[in-house]
Amino acid sequence: MTRRAPFDRISSEDLMSLVGDTGSAPMQVGAVLTLRTGPDPDAHALFDTLAHRLHAVPRLRQRLLKVPLGCGRPVWVNDSGFDPARHLSVALCRPPGGQEAVLQIAAEMLTTPLPHDRPLWTAKLVTDTAPNQVALVFVFHHVLTDGIGGLAILAALAAAKASTQDGRGETHPLPSRLPLALDAAGERIRGLKRLPTAVRRLAAARTELRPSGGVRPAPSSLNRPTGPRRQVAVVRADLEGIRAAARVQGATVNDAVLTAAAASLHRLLQERGESVEQFVISVPFSSRRHADAGELGNRSGVIPVTVPAVGDRVRRLAAVAAITTAAKKNPPGASTALLGPLFRLLARVGVYRTFIDHQRMVHTFVTNVRGPEHPLTLCGWPVTGMIPLGAVTGNVTVAFAVLSYAGTLVVSLIADPDTCPDLGKLRDGLENEFRAMTRHPPDPGGQAAES
Repeated sequence: MTRRAPFDRISSEDLMSLVGDTGSAPMQVGAVLTLRTGPDPDAHALFDTLAHRLHAVPRLRQRLLKVPLGCGRPVWVNDSGFDPARHLSVALCRPPGGQEAVLQIAAEMLTTPLPHDRPLWTAKLVTDTAPNQVALVFVFHHVLTDGIGGLAILAALAAAKASTQDGRGETHPLPSRLPLALDAAGERIRGLKRLPTAVRRLAAARTELRPSGGVRPAPSSLNRPTGPRRQVAVVRADLEGIRAAARVQGATVNDAVLTAAAASLHRLLQERGESVEQFVISVPFSSRRHADAGELGNRSGVIPVTVPAVGDRVRRLAAVAAITTAAKKNPPGASTALLGPLFRLLARVGVYRTFIDHQRMVHTFVTNVRGPEHPLTLCGWPVTGMIPLGAVTGNVTVAFAVLSYAGTLVVSLIADPDTCPDLGKLRDGLENEFRAMTRHPPDPGGQAAES
């Protein structure tokens, strides 16, 4: 039996998140929760309840500790100075209120680096967004969790019973150099034993990272070095309507989102005077379907999918379904075996930022997470909606984060407003694509609908 170390070391996938945190904006993700309240909501009571539920997610009370040279990857340790008040805050929604004002606050939180001397998360309750409604914005560093883990955190906080403790940290001895070094040496020995498997995974990684059809991304204004600001726009669609339209072609909701995203990007570039007829979209595939609050971090790889953007909508959807179906036959996550060492090497020699600012591998990212089918209640307040928040960095000027919640498909478009100033047009185009997809569902026995 393998001896378990008395500390929790981050994974190689998590280490990639740290390496990637040298771009124009921090590698942070999150969500906006809309809560239905009474006429006079007590924000401090909500935060007091949350503070007494943090015991359900130990990682929220842990910070990341850098280790001495030769002692392996960083480790998670209990934060002896943890204080919920350093992570929970209240803000008054800017006039005139509403979703746009909340999204502006969320974008600012998403691009404000989280201090590394404490647990890597923050939450802000935005009041006066609308009558009997507030918004709760969570932001996590990507090293702490991915999208699936973020949902696990929310579910754990919603289901947890209040603790008698106030949530403040307790003093624990930090791991000394000797056990860290011994554990790192053991990992290296185990790594040598897994070397033949790792070599085989490198071949699988090359296949996984090769765009379908061998297509290289066409140059376009979608790929420009981005700055530190972000803007968020939201599109909502009926989940069952999208699912039904996709099912006719043997496709998934994710296939339908990819098809609609490519078409809306095509129209956006047309208005800019550019012509791109297919897009290479990076799609994360998680190696886990579910996560719990005790097992967070990242467990995913990426696959570039070439998505056609012009022609018959039904045939485009069927083509995307065939590509993603073939990709899912391979175990996900092989790309990490290749990208991880490469990114660490680039970071070590100081050229990682240059690499991601000039990459020509993908046009954009689309991340899709299946959320709760039924509405949640957080601290007695019904959660009436969720909006996902994703990370955009390097030279990808706009990306899509997708989340299903209680029968609604929510797509967040996250962009650098300086390199993608026409985000509203892209949002409108995506709304039209979803509307057409559900209004005129594919008829396998009849005439296909044109895009």
